[in-house]
Amino acid sequence: MAVVIDTAPRTSEPAASAGRAPFEIRKIEIADVMDCIAKGVQDFGRAPLYGMFFGAIYAIGGLIIVWVAFAMDYPYLAYPFIMGFALFAPFGAAGAYEISRRLESGEPLSWSAVLGAVWSRVGKELAWLGLVSLFTLIIWLDLAVFVFLMFYGTNIPSLPDLFTNIFTTPYGMMFLLVGNGLGAIIALFVFSITAFSPPLVVDRDVDFVTAMTTSVRAVMDNPWPMLAWAIVIGADLAISFATLFVALLAIFPILGHTTWHLYRRVIV
Repeated sequence: MAVVIDTAPRTSEPAASAGRAPFEIRKIEIADVMDCIAKGVQDFGRAPLYGMFFGAIYAIGGLIIVWVAFAMDYPYLAYPFIMGFALFAPFGAAGAYEISRRLESGEPLSWSAVLGAVWSRVGKELAWLGLVSLFTLIIWLDLAVFVFLMFYGTNIPSLPDLFTNIFTTPYGMMFLLVGNGLGAIIALFVFSITAFSPPLVVDRDVDFVTAMTTSVRAVMDNPWPMLAWAIVIGADLAISFATLFVALLAIFPILGHTTWHLYRRVIV
């Protein structure tokens, strides 16, 4: 049986190889973000099994991360591990981008077509983007360990005692504030370089550096709409964690579909 792989020509951008930013950035409003979310929900409703497949893969990955943290007797690292794992969501959503692209262009959906296209487009540029996120994850975890040791030293309290200390003492609240504050700075950086770069390198022939700088430009040109989108992502991830990743079955593909529509609306 033949495997159908998408062979649609990808846009060639001569200016990209010359080091210039070849893409026009459109201005959007918060209403555009909401409209793209609605389109993302619509795409998920049109192809729920495909979306849930990719959502399940990501959910299983999250559960493995939590299991590893507890199995290595580092339960206090479970939270930063999970938040760090979220850095790879834009890359894991490549399947959702392909589904939305096919729905948008009227191309038929099939497992061989979707998986084949995703595999064929996971080239070196997307791999380089993933490497940047991996490097950021390492920094994230190193920083998390440093902050924890700075507040609690090597005498690691039991998990119940740690939660009690964090949420009932000024010292614990300061630890929570510092840790999440530093994490937010790193998350903002990662969000800026990955908000549009993964669908951009998947959809067009462009190097990963140009894709990242274009993503940063798009975020800076649309600060309030993109801040609203970041808040939506954070809220959805919080819901997913609270449901032990079960909600990711729907939330993950919807976020991926929405990202595709935002990319199409913002970057020309």
